Amino acid sequence: MSRALDPLESAVGTDIPTQARAAAGARPVGNGQPMAPVFTAMAVLVLVVLSLTFARSAGVVAALWGAAGVAVAVWLRTSRGPLYDLSFGGLIAAGIAAGNLLGGNSTGLTVMFTAANMLEICLAVLLARRFAPTLNLASVQGACRFLLAAAVVAPIPAAAFAGGMLWWMTGADFLDSVQTWWFGHALSIAVLSSFGLALTKREVARYRVPARAIEAVVLLGGLTAVCYTVFSQQQMPIGFVTMPLLLLIAVRLRMLGVTAALVIISILAVGGSMRGFGPYAVAFEGADRALMAQLLVLFGYMPIMLVAALLEERDRFADRARLGQVRAEKASEAKSRLLANVAHEIKSPVGGVIGIGELWKGGQLGPVSATQAEMADMLVKTARQVEALAHDLLDVARAESGAVKVELRPTDVPGVLEDVRRTTALRPDAQGIRLEVVSEGDGLVALADSQRLTQVIANLASNAVKYGGAGGVVVFRASKVYDGVRIEVIDRGGGLSIEKQTQLFEPFNRLGLERSTVEGHGIGLALAKRLVELQGGSIGVTSAPGEGATFWVELPAA
Repeated sequence: MSRALDPLESAVGTDIPTQARAAAGARPVGNGQPMAPVFTAMAVLVLVVLSLTFARSAGVVAALWGAAGVAVAVWLRTSRGPLYDLSFGGLIAAGIAAGNLLGGNSTGLTVMFTAANMLEICLAVLLARRFAPTLNLASVQGACRFLLAAAVVAPIPAAAFAGGMLWWMTGADFLDSVQTWWFGHALSIAVLSSFGLALTKREVARYRVPARAIEAVVLLGGLTAVCYTVFSQQQMPIGFVTMPLLLLIAVRLRMLGVTAALVIISILAVGGSMRGFGPYAVAFEGADRALMAQLLVLFGYMPIMLVAALLEERDRFADRARLGQVRAEKASEAKSRLLANVAHEIKSPVGGVIGIGELWKGGQLGPVSATQAEMADMLVKTARQVEALAHDLLDVARAESGAVKVELRPTDVPGVLEDVRRTTALRPDAQGIRLEVVSEGDGLVALADSQRLTQVIANLASNAVKYGGAGGVVVFRASKVYDGVRIEVIDRGGGLSIEKQTQLFEPFNRLGLERSTVEGHGIGLALAKRLVELQGGSIGVTSAPGEGATFWVELPAA
């Protein structure tokens, strides 16, 4: 048999070396303990005696069989190879046989029960390793796989074998024996094995914090008191009162707390029902009372374990998301520092290139031919584009690092739009384009930083002229919306598809126009978005192919 994996391996999604697991403190309790099989065999012997003494329900079959659950849990948690499996199985078989003899069973029944129990335990271990190899109950899929394989399927062959043998040996009713065996052993594996698998060093370490330990004691103690009252003192159908407390335990203590609570409920519910107490004492008799208690735990309370698994899974995803956010923030900070450093390194030499180009073009460095003057003009123009890029990079870096300070004050929006219109009209590429300002209503005053707002609107206007100028008109519109002011820059160009709209505000994304004749670096809109958000506003676009584009900014009113 192959060694079972630690639950932590499933939680992180990768295999972890043994040394790393040990260092993480999540190695299973008992793994590496050479005396674990011996202690387990002794525990199994005691549980067998207790079950035969206090829990016999249908003839000689016990309604609650804790030995199977303990054996399966320890076997799965401590297995280290075929030789270990063989010795562990032999000791468990010896413990079961000794317990049967001490419990008063004959030699024939002892041999039969030992064979049936070992069949069940071995099958549960094999199925768990096959269908739930990570043994990770901290996920809904892992918990369902283990419960179905080990608790539901594994006891069936043993129940059929024991039922047939009891019918042949003692004349006991076959169906009653099978039914009692399956419910008792399925409950044992589902509850005790789950508790054993949830009991890891990592989980136990959480309760070293005094507040958490006190909370666990209070909740489990309260559950014990409630269950004792419901199942051992009263004869009213009030078993449902334990459900809110069990849900609270799932929320606060997660999987380890829920499995411990289910152990408490199982013992008190089945034991109390067999003694004639609890919600089924009046309506049912004998073995039927134990059966109803088993059904209550298996189908009434066990699903709460899946709730705990879901919460564990959510916590794990939340932790991963937080770690991812931290990494992303660190990467963003590093990128911002890089952008700022690059921008600073570019500005100084570019300034020198522009100065030399201007001197060359003006003839101050010597006679200049027409071709040289044209080349000097191209040099200055290109250098100024690089300088503008450096300024944009610096602004982006400052905005993302929070270094950009905005001074919010009442700002006359129509006045800002008129200033931007005049500035845009002076652009060479705006020749032949009609620029209009439309103000809808009075009191269009926004709470904004006038300098940064002008920078944002100028960027939108520049894009409208460059990419939508073919429509012949660009409109600047201001209007009231809810408790704010809406600014729109509208062009009649080719428009944008939905796919391109989703990529508009990504830095350095020019939507496939990198090789076009239209100048740009793809960071203007990303910077505009950040500047608008710093002013407490929002920015977006409304467009369709062939219908132009409307870029809008909404800011709070002053």
